[in-house]
Amino acid sequence: MKKFVLLLLAVLLVFFIFGCGADSDPQKGRKMEEGSADASTLVYGSGDYTRINPAMDEHGEINILIFNGLTAHDGENQVIPGLAKNWEFDEENCTYTFHLEEDVKWHDGEDFTADDVKFTIEAVMNPENGSENASNYEDIEEITVADDHTISFKLTAPNVAFLDYMTMAVLPEHLLKGENMQESDFFRNPVGTGPYKLESWDEGQAITLVKNENYFKGEAEIGRIVFKIVPDDNAKAVQMESGELDLALLTPKDAQNFIDKEGYNCYDMKTSDYRGILFNFQNEYWMKNRDIIPAVCYAIDRQAIIDAILLGQGITAYGPLQRNIYNNEDVEHYDYNPEKAKEILEAAGCKMGGDGFYERDGETVGFVISAGAGDQVRVDIAQAAAQQLGEAGIACTVDIPTQVDWGGQMAYLIGWGSPFDADDHTYKVFGTDKGANYSGYSNEQVDKYLTEARQSDDPEVRAEAYDMFQTELAKDPAYAFICYVDANYVAKSGIAGISPDTVLGHHGVGIFWNAADWTISK
Repeated sequence: MKKFVLLLLAVLLVFFIFGCGADSDPQKGRKMEEGSADASTLVYGSGDYTRINPAMDEHGEINILIFNGLTAHDGENQVIPGLAKNWEFDEENCTYTFHLEEDVKWHDGEDFTADDVKFTIEAVMNPENGSENASNYEDIEEITVADDHTISFKLTAPNVAFLDYMTMAVLPEHLLKGENMQESDFFRNPVGTGPYKLESWDEGQAITLVKNENYFKGEAEIGRIVFKIVPDDNAKAVQMESGELDLALLTPKDAQNFIDKEGYNCYDMKTSDYRGILFNFQNEYWMKNRDIIPAVCYAIDRQAIIDAILLGQGITAYGPLQRNIYNNEDVEHYDYNPEKAKEILEAAGCKMGGDGFYERDGETVGFVISAGAGDQVRVDIAQAAAQQLGEAGIACTVDIPTQVDWGGQMAYLIGWGSPFDADDHTYKVFGTDKGANYSGYSNEQVDKYLTEARQSDDPEVRAEAYDMFQTELAKDPAYAFICYVDANYVAKSGIAGISPDTVLGHHGVGIFWNAADWTISK
């Protein structure tokens, strides 16, 4: 009997250690063996991903953890070496030559070579692939692979933004050759050279990355980073409060609740990320009413929107380069002026109707602003702008579709902006038929000045060209610019290494630029 009791106790002990110990922790994977190099997991509140495809898409915060480019950006958004350890530029032949790191491995163990770089850039440039990034590389005339670790790009004209664009994530030719670059299963099972590699993807729930122990720049400090899918802004705040998340980008209102709260750090980070109303010039309404867009611009009280929705954390916007060295402060700002808006409408033949809205040719002057579902700040900005436009006699409502219909919608609460070279997020956004020109905007003078700016490496020439670009854009607005938004990140106080002074990009992307050096303590 005594032996039976001892045996039973032993069985129960084994059950407790291996049964309860494995599954009772609701944050599985966090608690690992004390002293282990992997004894840490960071859970980030992320939007959803349908694919991880940096060649075709932009703004994926996860991209920089899985992939590397030939170059990278540091905390001051300056170009630094990535997969290329150095490079030189031959001015006479307008050719960049990159010398690549050796002994770099893909996550599947295969060797990284210059052929992978050539394959990636050619895939982005191929119009059949429909990459929104293609315009960044259209001045490449020839790509030459000298050997496994040397590659050259001959350009049609100098482009000082080229080194910025070489931050493009390099993809593995051996896994993607012959694949559909929009639909390949690879983009649900990505393989890169970066500091983290994909461990698992639970659709709609979480994407789990584990550190790449063979990373050519050295192992990351944090063992795992989990991108927990929390598409709703309000839910992110709740999960941050409950301890389910370690890091999240919150709305200004939600972030306020964590200021001076024990166990949390708040980062109010500057961005180059602006918001504005995109007018869909492919829509028949704007084909007939493009001339009243300045009235829309004058009817928006930008500072009131910043105060009420962003809680003062942002600046009023009048153009796409306000956080760039080539910003032109002297263009028309369209400061709030409802009387001016009224003058423009009436000069265009609009007459006030009995319902308080202007009419033109028998139709009510007004339109619908679409705002993406789940982004509460955008929805709030769109609704505030719609109310202000209504007060000015322009009938405006807000639609919140689950999917964006770029060709069918009337207007969209857009966001763009880059902290890098001025060519980024201008040439491809406002240039006629370029990859990220979702408004169908076309202006010959805008095209001319953007081309002049990108084809000169003379700062004075570029400054003059960008001045003229911004002047022309203000005269013929593609958007009604509203505000630049700050990025309100909230993190558990145990996270160390976040760079709070880095100016972030669109969607607040960029905080993970040095994530391989972060540490986390629970």
